[in-house]
Amino acid sequence: MQLPFRSSAMRGPRLKHGRVYLRPARHGDWRAWAGLRAGSRSFLIPWEPSWNSDALGRASFRRRLRSHEAEWQRGTGYSFLMFRSDDDTLLGGVTLSNVRRGVAQCASLGYWIGEGFARQGLMTDGLAAVLDFAFERLALHRIEAACLPDNDASQALLRKIGFKDEGYSRQYLRINGRWQDHRLFAVLQDDPRLRP
Repeated sequence: MQLPFRSSAMRGPRLKHGRVYLRPARHGDWRAWAGLRAGSRSFLIPWEPSWNSDALGRASFRRRLRSHEAEWQRGTGYSFLMFRSDDDTLLGGVTLSNVRRGVAQCASLGYWIGEGFARQGLMTDGLAAVLDFAFERLALHRIEAACLPDNDASQALLRKIGFKDEGYSRQYLRINGRWQDHRLFAVLQDDPRLRP
């Protein structure tokens, strides 16, 4: 199933749960996005792929939007920014990537949150909304996530919303400039999970 694609503004669906809403990024989001990521740089870097020298620049953001728009159009990825509902403050982002159809019907989940908003339950709300979108709107069967073995907060978040620990994968992703082992998690469409 592929959602309708609307270029230029990337309007897409607006997902809501609890204290947050999510929507695709727009060109006008660059300043808030770059500011939040810059202010959270030391908090985010240990858990993410290496940042290049222009990672927060406007041109880099435009390239990112074009890539996200193409993924939406092909039905291979769905990226959202997450905002606080009561004042529209940007909090972070959630991505469903590497969407596989056919016999797999699955996708990979990624997420980040600004340092000042971490450990407040906001990402719990955001991920519940995205899982509902993935299972109900996209009709996927399985969502996978991976996190570093020492990222206790991320592992607790995944378990809280219904993911099950499926094991350990050596040198799974290149994070912060080096190949690192990860714990692998997944949730199935019919598994008990936090719902919007």
